Amino acid sequence: MKTRFGIATVIALAAASNAVAAEVYVGTGLPRLIVGVAQPLSDTVLLRADAASIGSITDTYSENGIIYRGRLRHDRIGLFADWFVAGGFRLTSGLTVNDTRLNLNAQGNGGSLTIGSTTYVTTPDDRWSVDVRFPRATPYLGLGYGRQPGGTAAIGFAADLGVSIGRAKVSARVSGPNLPGAVTQEDIDRELAELRNDVARVRVIPQLSAAISFRF
Repeated sequence: MKTRFGIATVIALAAASNAVAAEVYVGTGLPRLIVGVAQPLSDTVLLRADAASIGSITDTYSENGIIYRGRLRHDRIGLFADWFVAGGFRLTSGLTVNDTRLNLNAQGNGGSLTIGSTTYVTTPDDRWSVDVRFPRATPYLGLGYGRQPGGTAAIGFAADLGVSIGRAKVSARVSGPNLPGAVTQEDIDRELAELRNDVARVRVIPQLSAAISFRF
């Protein structure tokens, strides 16, 4: 799923909306960019769809004594229902469709690399790679403020705090001249078990964002 596809979906929904007091909104925070459309169903219920992305983030990570070069990406499309419980305050539930993954690569650089319980000699082209992927579809729960149906202001403010709930999956592979023929499956399984124990603690993707909305 590409971010541009999600944005195109939101724009299409906005164009298809003919009801009074619909609005579009643009936000930032976590994720970095959010573009969406909202449509009231009643005085207390609002439906929304948006596309969001953090883009691509690269950094260096250390895990179980291995130094990784990592690349994190998170794109998602969200479908939400807001229930206003007190003034502009609301509870939110919904579904997010995600392309969320962390790719980690440890390069041998001609030195040694410990995988599982064994230290292996590497060449500069040997690599130990780990892929962490969040589920494609996840439920969303949150709370927020703003976008109350019935307002007359052309421009408004909204804030959201919530989580997409799911458990990531971890896979790994070796590549290069030396590692594929040297690393045992037992060591791969042992290293993966340790990684899964760490990743298992992460069961949510958070959202903390602020947005400006435009009624039409």
